[in-house]
Amino acid sequence: MTTTVAVPRTAQDDYTTVRTATGAYRITAPLVRVSGGDRYTLLDRFLAKSSEYVEPDTVREALALNADGTPFAIFLHFEIGDDSWLLPRTPVTTEALRGYLDALDAPEDVTVEVEPEGWGASAFEGPQAWSVAAEFVDFDISGLTLHGVTESSVPSDPAALAHLARVGTTGEYGYLLLSNAPEAAHEAVLAAVAGKGGAEVGPEGLARVQAEAGMAVYAAGFAGLPVHEADLAWMVDWNRIGEFTGSEELVKPTTELARLTALAAPADARFAAGTEVKAGEHRIGTVLWQAPSANPDEELVFALLEAPFWVPGLELTGTAEDGAETPLRTVTLPRVIARSLTTRIS
Repeated sequence: MTTTVAVPRTAQDDYTTVRTATGAYRITAPLVRVSGGDRYTLLDRFLAKSSEYVEPDTVREALALNADGTPFAIFLHFEIGDDSWLLPRTPVTTEALRGYLDALDAPEDVTVEVEPEGWGASAFEGPQAWSVAAEFVDFDISGLTLHGVTESSVPSDPAALAHLARVGTTGEYGYLLLSNAPEAAHEAVLAAVAGKGGAEVGPEGLARVQAEAGMAVYAAGFAGLPVHEADLAWMVDWNRIGEFTGSEELVKPTTELARLTALAAPADARFAAGTEVKAGEHRIGTVLWQAPSANPDEELVFALLEAPFWVPGLELTGTAEDGAETPLRTVTLPRVIARSLTTRIS
């Protein structure tokens, strides 16, 4: 009798799956449901983008700040029926999220539920993700445009409520399935993904693709940086200063300020957080985070660099964990051309 032993997947396997097929993963961040006629009033108290022009059945990304102007979380904001849903994109605990929302003093007719009972979400991304999404709707999937949300189904549980959103984190085609039958929904996603040559993927391979797409913050968090240094000023509506939590403490970015910057390094080079980045003999920055080593071509490192050294194409150096002085080069993001850019939804 021959016994088949499953070979464990590596981060590189997961990375390749997202880049070439479809990778599925369960959403573990705490969901929030906001209900009531004045819910936009509450949302506008802390989201850095106004809800004034938000349309039904859409999803957008919005930044929330602490009272001191530092980033608290990046949220997905869904509009579904008579409810708004929030889903953190960046690391945040349920306790921290609950405390943040409780401090906002919601209007009387607004109900805020953190982790509403029974609800959960799964996501799947990759150049073939659209073909998986097609199995959850009864219309041509090309009709679901980017940032659109539609009613969906869970094949194994016809009574389940589900909503499919076209939104992702990797620069490849991405979809998120929100359901009140999360276990059945996730199993359905895994089955559909496997049927199209994809697989369930772990956090490291996914984090590498996200970093290459310019969203290292999803896995790494804000590293204690203010908005201007974290290169998040594009997520702020600067015409609303004074209207939302922390906005009066914001500093507008200028070309003289330090900025989070991506650097490429030789494959297999590892850098500890806090490593100095140098231009010649001069210290001009500090390594904050290194993306997982899932792309065999190079390492991707993120550092806070002084102006003007955050411009792309500069040759710098840093001391790797093995003690070797190692070349680093500032690069632009996205770092990899997504296959989805040349894969047609059909």
